[in-house]
Amino acid sequence: MNGYERFMAALRREQPDRVPIWELIVNKPVVEGIYGPGLDYHDFVEREDLDGLTIFEDQRIVDRIDSTTYRDEWGITWRVEDVDVPYPLDGPIKSEADLDRYVPPDPDADHRLATLEKALKRFKGEKAIVFLSHDGFEFPHYLRGMDNLLLDYIDNPEFAHRLARMAVDYKSRVMDRALDMGADVALTGDDYAHRHSLIMSPTQFREYIKPYLKEMVDVAKEHGVPFIKHTDGDIWAIMDDLVEIGLDVLYPVQPNAFGMDHRELKERHGDGLAFWGGIDVQHVLPFGTEEDVRKHVRERIEILGAGGGYILASAHNLLRAFPLENIL
Repeated sequence: MNGYERFMAALRREQPDRVPIWELIVNKPVVEGIYGPGLDYHDFVEREDLDGLTIFEDQRIVDRIDSTTYRDEWGITWRVEDVDVPYPLDGPIKSEADLDRYVPPDPDADHRLATLEKALKRFKGEKAIVFLSHDGFEFPHYLRGMDNLLLDYIDNPEFAHRLARMAVDYKSRVMDRALDMGADVALTGDDYAHRHSLIMSPTQFREYIKPYLKEMVDVAKEHGVPFIKHTDGDIWAIMDDLVEIGLDVLYPVQPNAFGMDHRELKERHGDGLAFWGGIDVQHVLPFGTEEDVRKHVRERIEILGAGGGYILASAHNLLRAFPLENIL
């Protein structure tokens, strides 16, 4: 099998020739730590013979505030930390009046899928091309602020729904275009939980997030492609909801999130879901020995990969702070 064939077989919960390998994010410091400067992400995918690659939509910087801080097309202010990961600092929607005046970016802008176009020319049919978008939680809290959005769930339901509706109208259109172009797999990346529980209540998830997530799943189904849901943390309280709306793959099955027991996940949901991830990034990869990593990886393959339906990856993303021998 080539990477594409191996990857897609695992997503169908079949047994490929070997367990496929793919990382959601491989940042520049990791690439440079292994190969030195000059290699981009696509080169790294080829050098390491990963079976898939992740493509983000292209966003332009509208205002460069300083060397580490910028404002994007949505009006969201970001800061890029040393690990080459941007974090949102502030959003433009402070009130309902702000939302009344707000105009989101154009999902049909010519530059939006430029990186996807390059990936398709280089990897189509050889490696699985996964297009990453979002659903109804992450961009609303980028625009509004996490605390404010969670308060809106209680105090201003209509406002919360308007934010989600605007975000998903945009994101579903971009996803539709990406799948039309030839992306092989759809993925949304909104996190709903931390290690101990959901960020919101299960009831709030079902009202403010689940319907919009289903719309994104439906876009993938209309194109006949698999759908991957990314969310860290303990999500047992909504596992049945996620299965019900038709997702195909769960990522990253965080091993040290309370309640996310991999054996139980496989036993209860392995007939309907494939799994991707599972390699501990909080203890094993940063602090373990090479043998600790080998043992941990073998265990995940034996548990999550039994009978197929598993893609090997870290339980979020690789960091340069990890020993390079553990990454390799």
